[in-house]
Amino acid sequence: MIDFITFCDYTGTFAFAISGIRLASAKQFDWFGAYVVGVVTAVGGGTIRDILLNAVPFWMEQASYLVVSALALLFVIAFRKYVIRLNNTFFIFDAIGLGLFVVVGIAKTLDFGFPMWVAIVMGTITGSFGGMMRDILINEEPLIFRKDIYALACVFGGLIYYICMQTSMSAMIQFVSALSVFLARIIAVKYHISVPVLKGEE
Repeated sequence: MIDFITFCDYTGTFAFAISGIRLASAKQFDWFGAYVVGVVTAVGGGTIRDILLNAVPFWMEQASYLVVSALALLFVIAFRKYVIRLNNTFFIFDAIGLGLFVVVGIAKTLDFGFPMWVAIVMGTITGSFGGMMRDILINEEPLIFRKDIYALACVFGGLIYYICMQTSMSAMIQFVSALSVFLARIIAVKYHISVPVLKGEE
């Protein structure tokens, strides 16, 4: 039986890969190009995290992450009539992947013995940097640099994780933290909550 962190890892990989493939399809990428974008989206943030933690990038030790990304491609191909045409598909899968990967990043960093503030930074990198690399590959302005609540949702989830560690909710810490990131993204978009734009001289 897999633990919740492993479940988050693979589910997040699948969700993020779909979000990347979905955007690649909108740019008319071929199947291989879309797969590459999906893989980068799924493992990019975790790769940067592992390099900073002085660890071997996780996907280099387990090919299963590449397989899961391939399954995401097959999923989009099989259900493209529904997945590609739905405008909110990318947002939903991206929000799911974001929440799950924040939890994975925080848990792994804490396992390496780093303090909580480092874990929150690494959770944010794990959740948001894959999407940043995806946007660069498809020639879009990275979502993390726009006024949307994106990376800040990761930080919020990390703070919730810390609060849960100090309370009796420790048994549900990963679930509550991942859910908080997901809900932060949903609420921010639904109610148009954003970070003020830094304006230069006019």
